[in-house]
Amino acid sequence: MNLNPFIKPKNNTVRAVMLDVIIALLPLAVVACIAYGVIALWLILTAIASCVVTDFLFNAVYAKNYTSFLDGSAIITALLLCFTLSPLTPWYVVAFGSFSAILFGKFLWGGLGKNKFNPALVGREFMVAFFTVMSSATVWVTNSMVNTKQSDLLSTGSLLANYGNNLLYKTGGALGEYSVALIFSGGLYLLIRRRISWHIPFALLTTFLFCTWLAYFYGVDFKYSSAGLLLGGLFMATDMPSSPNASQGRLYYGCIIGLVAAMFILSGIRFEYLSYSILLLNGFTPFINQIFMPRAWGKKPDYTVKAERIFFLTTAIFAMAFAVISLHYYGLIKYVVYVYIVYIILKFNFSFLKNIHNPI
Repeated sequence: MNLNPFIKPKNNTVRAVMLDVIIALLPLAVVACIAYGVIALWLILTAIASCVVTDFLFNAVYAKNYTSFLDGSAIITALLLCFTLSPLTPWYVVAFGSFSAILFGKFLWGGLGKNKFNPALVGREFMVAFFTVMSSATVWVTNSMVNTKQSDLLSTGSLLANYGNNLLYKTGGALGEYSVALIFSGGLYLLIRRRISWHIPFALLTTFLFCTWLAYFYGVDFKYSSAGLLLGGLFMATDMPSSPNASQGRLYYGCIIGLVAAMFILSGIRFEYLSYSILLLNGFTPFINQIFMPRAWGKKPDYTVKAERIFFLTTAIFAMAFAVISLHYYGLIKYVVYVYIVYIILKFNFSFLKNIHNPI
């Protein structure tokens, strides 16, 4: 006997949603290959192969599902992970991060749609914890390796033209950050297709830009990547399983990510400020959902109680943010990853494994 619902929308299947996200991300992969040629292509293919194989093997062994890798989610995880990396990242480190993203970021939580943290960012933090090369500034010195320079691709002239060219193609930073225009276009495509909502990106970017203005107003050194911020806000913070459900909760979630990311930058966290902030808020998503749960029809809202709960939640989030700053300063973040590994393996064996066959 089949389970309800019996009527399913044609354009809202898992594969349809994943295909739209892949379509939005593919132009960024093309630009990365234009910039660094075979180097970028090799890293992207390595990540995709590692994610797809890991997804297939563990689902085949534990869930007896031999077609799960065809839904496209592993490809999205691979692309997003690669887009946060330098083209100088060793291929075996990329393969390890992709394996960790699927196993520890998705599968051990129970599979697709059950992950509590963004899988791509989980994979990236595993790479940082186990490979010192990820924390080295030299891995980002890539200007001499650019295959197609900006001057070779775009004509330059007036100040306005140069600014427009920088938005379209600028080789600097991670593999997914070379075209602000294409990142924005991909996000706009997902908004039009209703694969993401506007609340999280709007709240995150608005809050972060306000913090940027304050920093510059007071003469504070505030270095960040606008392309990386846009990529994280549109494609990573909006990950459906790990982000809030209600509109008000999404606005709150985006605002706090922006504030925490700014706090991390001011504290000296250079490369992981957005990764840390998104993962931190992922952990608080269940509490955000509880507080901003839509009220039942006919029930009067108690704004005093809600405000009190928001205050205590915000206090807890910033307390955890200060803890992350301290752990990062003393180089102890890797031990958080080790504890996470033990926790998720035990949780899987005693809880999630029983529900591995259940749908989302």
